[in-house]
Amino acid sequence: MRGVVSRIFAPCASGIGIVLLAGTALAASDPAAAPPFVVPVSPDGVQRTTVILDSYSYQPNHLVVEAGKPVELTLTSVTTITPHNFIIKDLAPGLSVEQDVSAGKTATVKFTPPQRGFYTIYCDKRLWPMPSHRDKGMEGALEVR
Repeated sequence: MRGVVSRIFAPCASGIGIVLLAGTALAASDPAAAPPFVVPVSPDGVQRTTVILDSYSYQPNHLVVEAGKPVELTLTSVTTITPHNFIIKDLAPGLSVEQDVSAGKTATVKFTPPQRGFYTIYCDKRLWPMPSHRDKGMEGALEVR
């Protein structure tokens, strides 16, 4: 939502924030609402975090990781009916990640980003003849530094 002057970011007990705009609640997956999330490096050298998959959004939707270090993402779907997936496909640097997550379930994906760059995260699920989840805004970014 562009052009709105008043924005209030309110963190919730779950750790997921919402943005209130003139009485309207938006998921914090709105790129203007949430800053990039730098994935912490555990003592064992693995970059770990949890990504929430909801109705047409990822939270956080902009992950920042380091090149050459392993990444482990716990993907948790909070939907009750709709399955989702987590896809990153950029064959030039050899980064290809695809993980299905059933409604209400959790899955783990592990990969090591080979080089710096920006990569699109998306869900390609769809119910024919409807638009894909990606078409409905279920996209994010992986920034590799």
